Amino acid sequence: MSADRPDDATRPPLDGLRVLDLATLFAGPLAATMLGDFGAEVIKVEHPLRPDPSRGHGPAKDGIGLWWKMLGRNKRTITLDLSRPGGRDTLLRLAATADVVIENFRPGTLEKWDLGWPELSAANPRLVLARVTAFGQFGPYAHRPGFGTLAEAMSGFAALTGEPEAPPTLPPFGLADSVAALATSYAVLTALAARQRTGAGQVVDMAIIEPMLAVLGPQPTWYDQLGYVQERTGNRSANNAPRNTYRTLDGSWVAVSTSAQSVAERVMRLVGRPEMIDEPWFATGVQRAAHADELDEAVGKWIAARPRDEVLAAFEKAEAAIAPVQDVRDVFEDPQYLALDTVTTVADPDLGPLRMQNVLFRLSATPGAIRWAGRGHGADTDAVLTELGLGPAEIGALREEGAL
Repeated sequence: MSADRPDDATRPPLDGLRVLDLATLFAGPLAATMLGDFGAEVIKVEHPLRPDPSRGHGPAKDGIGLWWKMLGRNKRTITLDLSRPGGRDTLLRLAATADVVIENFRPGTLEKWDLGWPELSAANPRLVLARVTAFGQFGPYAHRPGFGTLAEAMSGFAALTGEPEAPPTLPPFGLADSVAALATSYAVLTALAARQRTGAGQVVDMAIIEPMLAVLGPQPTWYDQLGYVQERTGNRSANNAPRNTYRTLDGSWVAVSTSAQSVAERVMRLVGRPEMIDEPWFATGVQRAAHADELDEAVGKWIAARPRDEVLAAFEKAEAAIAPVQDVRDVFEDPQYLALDTVTTVADPDLGPLRMQNVLFRLSATPGAIRWAGRGHGADTDAVLTELGLGPAEIGALREEGAL
């Protein structure tokens, strides 16, 4: 990237970065999406006959998968069969022009195609290779098939989620994959920062089971030092109370949190039970959690006697922490989300105006943007390969071979 371009002050921060997205379902591709949102050129590489399965996941409109429209945004799409000689050679030519490759094949798959780290780094010593798998590149589980659901189970998340007497609960969406995507994009940028000093790329080994464990807090330390194993508590917390969901008079639900002592005191004054604040056990979050039944009864009774809007207004006036329990319909109308443009509109040639989550955060000087929604399978194959220097005859030969 040129340091003296006149638009450097406002260029997207990752402009000039080229990312090859070889991954599928969902952590690797979402990490690439996050990089593309802030200006990276992302080239999505899919098998000619077996595209990324996310194109067929979830609801579709007019035969077009809507999940892909979000996951594939800001990506150019090409097809390559990496198991064929022409596909392998073309991938190496692309890698020579790239900064990052993201893949999530089982360990050994790229090596089977002679596309492992020795070959990729020989083609481009500055390349960063992000390898995203369920269990990592080594260890007894490395070659097992795996998805985010297994990480949610293995990490301890499912064991903590749900009511105490009910079965462990898995999330109804790709939580572990999304957390791993955030971690992968962070890891890639960290490796690129190291490259600025060393001039050399390296391998990122991202095991989806690890970021999930990282976001679960200090449980390993608690167990190591105290033998303490956190149990399922439903919506309650072992660290503070009152903390729960409560039903309002008009049948809505609200969530209350009192992680700060001052907020807990404000809540009890608001609900007409200030005497509880003087109880010795009210002084810390852990002690309050031991009296959650009493606190929930007091807060729940007060909330149940009032409609949702009145409850929200009273808590806001008292500077106590509360939020409505919303579904996606409510999110679309929520004034805070509207102010932030969290769910934005993207023009799409297939479906017209299309609503989806906006970029993950706002930068004041060099913001990210959604330039286009997910494109068709292989839509940019000829354009990308032509830019790479392949002529019509070479592209035709690759098609004849079945590599495209």
